[in-house]
Formats: sequence, structure tokens, C-alpha cells
Amino acid sequence: MNRNIIPLLAIAALPFFSTAAYASSDEAWKELAADVEAKCKKAAVAIEAPAATVDPFGSAHYALALVTGRPKGAKGLVAQICVYDKQKKSVEIGSELDAKKLGLMPAK
Repeated sequence: MNRNIIPLLAIAALPFFSTAAYASSDEAWKELAADVEAKCKKAAVAIEAPAATVDPFGSAHYALALVTGRPKGAKGLVAQICVYDKQKKSVEIGSELDAKKLGLMPAK
């Protein structure tokens, strides 16, 4: 009779193990997003006080972010696409895109 209880205990404990794995995975995603945001902001040297919006999913190999802000020494709003290589943990940033042309400016 004692042997019959072991599978039942294993099944009962399963939700606790899956919750712990999910929690650590959630924490890992938060850490990745924070690293992407920090590195993309640092890479956006042409933008004053850049703001980065991280794509919550990205792709299998890359994390993505849209960096926006006022160009240094100019008026207006620009955006740059930032690509983060998940394996190398490095970023590349695209050229400045006019936020008005992208439809990111509020309508007047």
C-alpha cells in the first residue's frame, strides 16, 4: 500500500515545480528586458534622454526595442530601431527615423 502513495505524491507536487520554473523564467525575461533597455539607451547617442520600449517577445535570436526622443541639438522627435543579439548580448542601432513620418506624433 505504501508504494501506491508515491505516484500520488509526485502528481500532487508537480504544480509546485512548474510554478517555480515559471517564476524563474518570468524573472529571466524581466532581466533580459532591463538589459535590452539599458544597452539600447546607451547606444542611442544621437538622442537626448532616450526612452526605450522593449518588444516583449522579440524573435528567437534577437530582442528588439524602439528608442525615441529628441535629437541632440534639434527639435522634433525621432525613433531608432535597436536590435539586441541574445547570444552575444550586444546591440546595434539603426538610423534616426522621423517620428512624424512613422505616425508617432499626436494629430493636431
